Amino acid sequence: MTFRYHYARVSYEVDRMLGNGEVVAKFETSWDELLDRGDEPFDISFPPVCDMHPSLTLKAAVIRPCDKQDSTVLDSVVESEIARETDAGHERFATYVTSETVSHLNDAVQHFQLALDQCPVDHPDRAAALTNLACTHLRGYIRKDLQDIDCIISFFREALALRPQGHPDHSLYLYHLTVALTWCYSKDTTAAYIHESAQLCCKLLPLCPEDTYLRSVAADGVDYVIRRCSKLPIDASDEGIHIRRVVLELCPLGNEHRPKALEKLAWALSEFATALGSCFEQRGSIDDLDECIQCCREAVSLCPKGHSHRDTYLGHLAHSLLSRFLHQGNFHDLNEAISLYEEALCLRPVGHESRDYSLSHLGRALLSRFTQCGDVNDIIRAISFQREALTLCPPGNPNRDWVLNQLAIALNSRYNKLDVSEDLDESIDLLRDSLQLRQRGHPLHHQALINLSSALCSRFTQTQEDEDVEEAIRLCHESLETFPSLGPRRFFSYRRLQEAYLSRYRVQHMFADLSLAVENFRLASQHPTQGFPNRVQTSWLWIVAAKHSHPSALEAYTTFFDLLERHLASQSSAISRREAATAFRGAQLLPVDAASCAIHYDDLRRAVELLEQGRGQQWSLASRLRTPLEDLDSTNPNLAHKFSELSKCLSEVQGSRKLTEQWGAVVAEICNLKGFSRFLLPPLYEDLQAAARHGPVIILVASQYSCSAIVVLTSGDPHNIPLPSITLKDLQSLKDRFARAIRESSRMKPKESRTDLIVLLRTIWEEIMLPIVNVLEHVLELKRQSRIWLCPTAAFTSIPLHAAHPFQTKADRSKEPCLEDLYICSYTPTLSALIRSRQMMKKRVPPSFVAIGQGQPRAEKSKELLAVDGEIEFVRRLVPATVNRTTISGDAATRAGALQALEENTWVHLACHGKQDREQPYSSHFVMKDEPITLLDIMEKDIPHAEFAFLSACHTAVGDEETPDEVIHLAAGLQFSGFKSVIGTLWEVDDAVAKHVVKAFYENMFKDLEDGGVMDCAKAAWALKRATHVVKTKVPLEQRMVFIHVVLRVVDHVFSTLPVYIKLLHAPRSKLAAYSMPQLTSGDCALLTSYTALQPWVCDGDTLNTGTGSWHAGKRRNRPHQETGMDVFMASIHL
Repeated sequence: MTFRYHYARVSYEVDRMLGNGEVVAKFETSWDELLDRGDEPFDISFPPVCDMHPSLTLKAAVIRPCDKQDSTVLDSVVESEIARETDAGHERFATYVTSETVSHLNDAVQHFQLALDQCPVDHPDRAAALTNLACTHLRGYIRKDLQDIDCIISFFREALALRPQGHPDHSLYLYHLTVALTWCYSKDTTAAYIHESAQLCCKLLPLCPEDTYLRSVAADGVDYVIRRCSKLPIDASDEGIHIRRVVLELCPLGNEHRPKALEKLAWALSEFATALGSCFEQRGSIDDLDECIQCCREAVSLCPKGHSHRDTYLGHLAHSLLSRFLHQGNFHDLNEAISLYEEALCLRPVGHESRDYSLSHLGRALLSRFTQCGDVNDIIRAISFQREALTLCPPGNPNRDWVLNQLAIALNSRYNKLDVSEDLDESIDLLRDSLQLRQRGHPLHHQALINLSSALCSRFTQTQEDEDVEEAIRLCHESLETFPSLGPRRFFSYRRLQEAYLSRYRVQHMFADLSLAVENFRLASQHPTQGFPNRVQTSWLWIVAAKHSHPSALEAYTTFFDLLERHLASQSSAISRREAATAFRGAQLLPVDAASCAIHYDDLRRAVELLEQGRGQQWSLASRLRTPLEDLDSTNPNLAHKFSELSKCLSEVQGSRKLTEQWGAVVAEICNLKGFSRFLLPPLYEDLQAAARHGPVIILVASQYSCSAIVVLTSGDPHNIPLPSITLKDLQSLKDRFARAIRESSRMKPKESRTDLIVLLRTIWEEIMLPIVNVLEHVLELKRQSRIWLCPTAAFTSIPLHAAHPFQTKADRSKEPCLEDLYICSYTPTLSALIRSRQMMKKRVPPSFVAIGQGQPRAEKSKELLAVDGEIEFVRRLVPATVNRTTISGDAATRAGALQALEENTWVHLACHGKQDREQPYSSHFVMKDEPITLLDIMEKDIPHAEFAFLSACHTAVGDEETPDEVIHLAAGLQFSGFKSVIGTLWEVDDAVAKHVVKAFYENMFKDLEDGGVMDCAKAAWALKRATHVVKTKVPLEQRMVFIHVVLRVVDHVFSTLPVYIKLLHAPRSKLAAYSMPQLTSGDCALLTSYTALQPWVCDGDTLNTGTGSWHAGKRRNRPHQETGMDVFMASIHL
């Protein structure tokens, strides 16, 4: 019997087959031969088809006669009208393919149409009938025998819809539609056809197994689609970029078309930052630029040295990096761009058709670096390259206007820096030539206008010819007329217009011009289409222009801090945030200048707010991701959870723009809640006053305009204390002299007099601390031994204020008290840090103590610390036996072991080498046995239960010189990770003598624990003060001064008792016995004694037993209390 198998098209279908199909081969065999095979399957091979060798696997079986009804059904299927029409259509179509007779094509179409007419929408064979008809039409369309392409596409679309994803024949129908669209594009080059083909190919390929016929024909189609897409013009629209991504997806690693696909995608993305310069800013998404750079990098990597297109890819990458630098201000991007431009230029020697492009763009990048860094070599090279480029662009060259403009800008920049008048005149001439080539209607007409305006302003400043400045203003207004209100290029027009008004103000001194300049500063700095670096720089120039002479000065400072914070928040890591901050050279002094400006306007509250907003921004940004959410959780738990999860993701996945936007949207939603309008916003003065809850905070302001101290109290306005005897220059000198004196003292014997140090400490006392002490004692009536917090700024951060000493004797031969005799001092980097540290731990956990010592590290070539092991041992002995205590030293004191110990314990003593990295403070570290523990390692830890850390190591509480107000040091890192109280060091520690301070400190910290007290980090400042006093005869002055206490969280159990005592003191005598008095340690009593809230009133004769002593109230005295305004009684504690 003869078996017929139909292969050409229908053989691909896994589902049911319509009709008998097209005959492509026959084979004959007898029944006996089939039955002899039994149940074993066997293969039958067919002649090659399209270079493939098809085969069929069969299995013979005996089928018993079925009932009449089933036989009728079978006969009806085989002999149905649909099948007959389909078979007839195949026969006529096959004849048409060989004869190319149109009548045969028309007959085939008629038969397939009749079959389709008998297949309604829900018929199982409708998809096959549609495909038969569509394929026949497509063959006729290809041979130009039929024209209705829209009909063909609609048939294939309907067929694919009937074979959705998951259907066994879905891939086949995807292929049919892809082929149809590709042929349509070959006849009619409408981009939509090839775009859709590419998208369908991305869906098709994963569905086609390797080494199958469908895979081979699909791959041919994909290759055609890729080649055609590569020839499409660059389109920076959403659709254009999308198709480039689709094409790249079709080109996996190793594909010959991948470099070209990468280049095209990179080009499309980089359109946002090209010469037209507007698309990127309009979209406002840095993700586009980041992806562009990533694609360019891969393109370069696929084109090694010697590749014919390497210079092109290098130029694309350099251009994208330069665009990102201009948007984000990262110097690594700028330096890399210059290196890439230089490499590309080497690949384009004299005579190369694109050499002018490389010369001009390298010159532009060098000019950007000169603008930021001021290296004269950069501007000399930039001008040289631009001049060479101009010689390669004679009149008529399409790039001539660009090169004229770039050379003019470079010359103008050199004039502004070096005051070469010839440069300025040449620059103006070149810009006028450029403007002639960029007439109205030219896409860069506005650029020519504002650049010429800038050069004319420069010449007006030199010659004071009114014609120049008038023309400059007119040109700027003309440029503004060419843009809509939110046009991205309006920013540059505003900048040049303020420059023109400011130039005229500085010559003619008309206040109206200054106000007009300020208005344009305001418009430019608030323009949303510009990147943050440009806007930050604009607000900085606004500050310089307004200074203390225009009412907008405080607004300018506020704008600068807002924009800088948003700019830093957009950076992907702590290191990049610092680099972004230091890019604005001189900006580190703006917080204190802002405070000085506010003081000038007699607005002390605003002075405190501006200092807080401008200082410690990097810690503030990092802490946003660890914000306590108790209040929010009680108001809106879902939103609190959402914020918490996004914050966690952001801290783990740095640099995700999508996550950052989601986080920002949640913050905006929180701010809309009642009572949360200032969530994560800079705090108001009323909020900051909480920092003074346990004692006044003294902010020391070191500005170029004035030096002063601001005392913040829990109520009322702050107090300003001018320091007229000291200037910023004096403080810089004082800092340098201290550094020299400390170095010299470290070489002296312990008993030698530290004369230089004594002189310096007396200077600090007389010129800085004495005026403050006078106000504290005589104006604010702050009791001696009260707590005070010092918050130094700028140059004050490098001076040991806590050690201020008069070194004088009174007439009765008693010594004049020093600062530490008068008050218990601690330091805080900012008021917010002090407030935050008190909020971090609501519940105490059982204390655990770990002493970590590493005196013999292998990680670095550091000298041995011979006293470390002894220090660790006596610290362990001093810790009460009732406390869970451990030690880690020697080989066990590794990076991993020490970090684990930090996380698992509430109290930590760390004795080792400490290294401050002045170049990159986030790399400052503690030296362990194997690898160092860096500041970044510590910042990554979140240890809310942590309480106290003693850092017996060098340089742990001193920041870097470039950003002193950011307070980036190891002690601050431990506070950020969760420690509420930290003892740090200002300079090098001599472990041989410093151990005496350590021993005395812990003896004072733990001496009351035998009486049932608890370990209390609130006593740290008091214990340190006692320790430095006790060891005076053993430890030289510089080693007593080296230790400081930074930030304090007063433990809740002490101050939770205050309302009880206050209530007792208000209560009648007859009811005193009814109150249960909590147990207090001597340290608690000392704190209560000094607590300023208990000072306004005295009650005569009351004595209350507290378990460790008695609380005796003296004669009642009614006196207004301006520090707190609280109506309470003052108590004195007798132990």
